[in-house]
Amino acid sequence: MITRRSFLKNSTTAAVGGMLASSALTARATAQVDASRILKVGLIGCGGRGTGAAAQALKADPNVRLTAMADVFADRLKSSLATLRKVMPARIDVSPATSFVGLDAFQKVIDSGVDVVLLTSTPAFRPQHLKAAIAAGKHVFCEKPVSVDGAGVRSVLESAAEAKRKGLSVMSGFCWRYDLRMRETVAKVHAGAIGDIRAILASYHTGTLTTKFPGTRAPGQTDLEWQLRNWYNFTWLSGDHLVEQAIHNVDKIAWLLKQEMPTQAIGVGGRSVPAYGNTFDNFSVSYEYASGVRAHLSCRQHDGAYNEVTDYVTGTKGIFSNGRIATEGISGETTWKYTGPKRDMYQVEHDELFAAIRSGKPVNDGVAMAQSTLMAIMGRMAAYTGQVVTWDQAMNSKEALVPEKLDWNVPLAVTPRATPGQTKLV
Repeated sequence: MITRRSFLKNSTTAAVGGMLASSALTARATAQVDASRILKVGLIGCGGRGTGAAAQALKADPNVRLTAMADVFADRLKSSLATLRKVMPARIDVSPATSFVGLDAFQKVIDSGVDVVLLTSTPAFRPQHLKAAIAAGKHVFCEKPVSVDGAGVRSVLESAAEAKRKGLSVMSGFCWRYDLRMRETVAKVHAGAIGDIRAILASYHTGTLTTKFPGTRAPGQTDLEWQLRNWYNFTWLSGDHLVEQAIHNVDKIAWLLKQEMPTQAIGVGGRSVPAYGNTFDNFSVSYEYASGVRAHLSCRQHDGAYNEVTDYVTGTKGIFSNGRIATEGISGETTWKYTGPKRDMYQVEHDELFAAIRSGKPVNDGVAMAQSTLMAIMGRMAAYTGQVVTWDQAMNSKEALVPEKLDWNVPLAVTPRATPGQTKLV
């Protein structure tokens, strides 16, 4: 069993051990890469986020080329490629021979000779794709969340440790950690600007993501195709919106608390607006910590309602507010507001990834991205079951949402939507 204490201890040990071993095991991966050398990039997952990530990768370094693409659907790959060719045509070297479609297309991109892979498919497949990329010695940009269940998180931790041993970079899609304003603000909070943190209140209140819903099911569409095209509505594919969207707030909570992980979570949730699939459209989760801190996150996706994505952090000497322009910054014994440069945090991620590869000084976000993902999963488990869920229960859960084998023509039943108080903790 992986306990909260052993997880935190072993994560630190693995990080140190990995750094010590990397130069001996993978001198090639950690060597500086000449600025004139072309770095070949492969895109796995050609939706909107994948297309955006590919464009940012191409802008991050003048000698980056997109050479291979993969998606389960040909139409999505075609649309993504057309968009990218309009953005940076001179840096696109994708041909029909390096355009791969199907459930095994990810492996074909990894095997195509690329140096870096962008993992931007639906979250269900992230652990499998990350494992394959690291096994093949590739640097990785890994979108959030990194899994939809505890089994996947455990796999990601193993892959992250392997990446450290090999000296490979693993950059996460938790973009707020690459926002210049948030970086400086969190650094001041960590330095004591608001004293000791006592409570955090976060919200992720938005409308529905209509761009993720293609409409009615087409005649003849198999169960698997229908669910993949509507992935956001199925927990096994998306993790639900707490794990897929509000996880940014979860990650900021973890960051602000210096990666202290909660001991347990208590949550409620449900669906107010009828929809197919089995996801919720609202959650409210309280995370409790051994230090006595409490962090509360509420999230919902309802059209026509008041929207707000915010973080309020109360300390013994002041408050940090994020999300409302009028109150943004630090107030209390110290009053401060960020006035530095502004840059696109999504672009900063890729700039720093490729700079790390060039310098031979790999960046590895593996442990932090796994922690934040498990925190979100833990909250979903608490809301789905109506029970208190501990960190150790979430980490060691036997729940494995992703089917071991997928076939386009085999029926794929939809698990009934969770009923708090009746759905069991696995």
